[in-house]
Amino acid sequence: MFPVGIAVTSTTWAIVKILLVEDSKFLRMATDRALTTAGYEVISASDGEQALRLAREHLPALILLDVMLPKMTGPDVMRILKNDPATAAIPVMMLTGLSQKNAKQLEKDGASGFFEKSDSMLGKGPQSLLASVDRILKETKTR
Repeated sequence: MFPVGIAVTSTTWAIVKILLVEDSKFLRMATDRALTTAGYEVISASDGEQALRLAREHLPALILLDVMLPKMTGPDVMRILKNDPATAAIPVMMLTGLSQKNAKQLEKDGASGFFEKSDSMLGKGPQSLLASVDRILKETKTR
């Protein structure tokens, strides 16, 4: 059996690439560590402009995108990604420390899911984040 972050086809396997966009150095490092330990390849960005550049350069399988970022907000980054044919199909999971009162609008704008950042580092630990990532990646494959 392959680790969670490995995608297997009939004769080949590849490490699944995730773009993590988080301005908090602590949360970025902790989330990166959890994803890397689970077998994913992680590319990190700390602001919206860097996120756009890295998404276009690496075309990851999934983008974990903080809502509140410097230079450009997460929702603005997502709208740009969803309007770009090169990145439109990449699922985006919004990371938020705020209530999900804007969830309906963000889903309308293209968010594949949401994750409360406090859940990833406190209480439930990284397993709940990894379960959410795995669910979104599986949903994407079945489309």
